[in-house]
Amino acid sequence: MRKGGAMPGMSRPAAGGREEHLLLPYPGRDITVTAITLVLTAAIFVAVASQGVLAHIQHLDNAWLRLMVTHRSGLVTVVARFLNVLGLVAVTLPVRIAIAGYLALRRRWWHLAAFVVAIVMSEALIGTLKAIYDRARPPGSLVATSGASFPSGHSIAATVTVVAAVIALVPPGRRRAWWGAGAVVFSALMALSRAYLAAHWLSDAIAGVLLGTSCALLAAVVVGLFQRRWRDHHPVQMTHGQAHDVTQSAEQA
Repeated sequence: MRKGGAMPGMSRPAAGGREEHLLLPYPGRDITVTAITLVLTAAIFVAVASQGVLAHIQHLDNAWLRLMVTHRSGLVTVVARFLNVLGLVAVTLPVRIAIAGYLALRRRWWHLAAFVVAIVMSEALIGTLKAIYDRARPPGSLVATSGASFPSGHSIAATVTVVAAVIALVPPGRRRAWWGAGAVVFSALMALSRAYLAAHWLSDAIAGVLLGTSCALLAAVVVGLFQRRWRDHHPVQMTHGQAHDVTQSAEQA
């Protein structure tokens, strides 16, 4: 390592003199994944906006709702109701504040920015899109609902929170991959629970998961690009211990 040079993948020091790792270490791959997610998200929103396509989607939604009603059970209903509570603002807001507070205390400003941008973006879109589409909810919901059905606010809020949290809190590597897989599973369960409870049509829930994921990934990519640019213009010298940490992180990736 050159004296005064910076190891690739590092930015300005965070708390305790440690470097703040890159949000997304592989920009080419990460931008591609984000672009694919955005395309899928746009596709379902365009499809629902078309009355002809929506008619076909509605047939599938009706069939799925009938299947859910037919196979309801006490235990599954309890789990679905619990997930409903997890998606309420009374739960998601304190969790989001706690995550943001932790990142601020650790002075991980880039990660905090990506997390906050993802949350703000998703919240701004929920009400706007519901008002634009104004889709009626399914009949016979097992939980209290309000507002339009498309897209699912619960699915958006849960997905953007867990995906953005994984990106902000877990360094790149195998651990992030495992936590990311857990976030995907949780988001899928939240989406299925919304359709099971008849709080939303299945397509509402799928659109919510895609939109929440898109917000989290897009925020990370945009903030990550600024982070790389900042790092390139503000190189720092690492200690031997910091270089060792970076080497270990690269080996785990």
